[in-house]
Amino acid sequence: MSNKNTAFYQNKKQYTFDFSGQETSSDGGFSLLYKLARRSKLIKAFSEQVPDRRDPELITYSVEELIMQRVMLLACGYEDCNDVDYLKEDPLLKALMDNGLCSQPTLSRLENSLNMGAVYRLAEWWVDRYVASLPTDKEYVIIDVDCTDDPTHGDQQGSLFHGYYWQWMLNELFYIDGETGQIILPVLRPGNVHSNKWNDRFLRVIARKIRQRFGDIQIIVRADGGFSCPGFYEVVEEQDLDFCIGLTSNPRLKAAVRKSYDWVNKHYGQKGARHQKFVGPFSYQADSWDNPQQVYAKIESTGKGMNLRFIVSNFADDDAEELYKDFYVQRGEASENRIKEVKNMCFSDRLSCHRFSANFFRLMLSCLAYELLRNLRGLIRKT
Repeated sequence: MSNKNTAFYQNKKQYTFDFSGQETSSDGGFSLLYKLARRSKLIKAFSEQVPDRRDPELITYSVEELIMQRVMLLACGYEDCNDVDYLKEDPLLKALMDNGLCSQPTLSRLENSLNMGAVYRLAEWWVDRYVASLPTDKEYVIIDVDCTDDPTHGDQQGSLFHGYYWQWMLNELFYIDGETGQIILPVLRPGNVHSNKWNDRFLRVIARKIRQRFGDIQIIVRADGGFSCPGFYEVVEEQDLDFCIGLTSNPRLKAAVRKSYDWVNKHYGQKGARHQKFVGPFSYQADSWDNPQQVYAKIESTGKGMNLRFIVSNFADDDAEELYKDFYVQRGEASENRIKEVKNMCFSDRLSCHRFSANFFRLMLSCLAYELLRNLRGLIRKT
């Protein structure tokens, strides 16, 4: 005798589960994520921005249904469009998706239907969505900026050799809320670009949209040394931003902290002992900068050698140790770990289409899957 229980209702139809083993599914989490996606209207809102140039008389699946299927499968661990070939008979997926699962070619046609103009409009939707999600009493926002490599193994447009990573790749740029982990904007770039490529352009757009709604709200930008460039400081002054970012070491910076460095090395480094000393702020201006900035240094004996790091910030009279430990290094959890989740859990590095715009769109689909899982995590935290 089977032990039947109601799992959910779909269009006034009751769906039950039992343990008789006649029809089985290993994707029970799909029903929860599907319910969350419908309730949040995240995929619906995104789908409304995707142009549909198909003949209405020949359409079986709406754009929303196609994107819902693709995002749900990504969130449940199915990274490839080809996975639908052996999932189409899954009883749970057939029950949830009204029309059943579409074919791999149908999904591929969707991914390749967008040009770069449509992709840029979707990018603007991401920023607008973030700004609209902020509470009205918000006093400040932290924007974490970071990029990551996406190794390529085919003839993708924009796949170029990067000398630092020593591989053929695409380059992904992320803007993430430093408190909530919400993705503000994902950007796909050619593989050989520098970390700061296009950052000033997108950062300016994000700051302007936040200012349009909140006026004089404090906007804080946090990033590693790859984003320290003249264009960044121009945006900082233009948009009145606060910031704390890394700064690549050079002979002039090393000379400014030489005495402190030698002292730490003499008393700890040469003895193989661990010790940290923080110096700053002191004024520094690179030749390409319009104005001098405040620089802080961390001089560390790791027990196995010396480690020297610099950060630059316009925070007023901040203690060097507190600024470094309590704020700057928090980007590791707030940003770097979130990017790892997008890559490892939602397959943002599975960009194997030929066209650059199609891979840009794929990156956004992975980010939608991440946002669903992030929302689910927030709901679990409240239970």
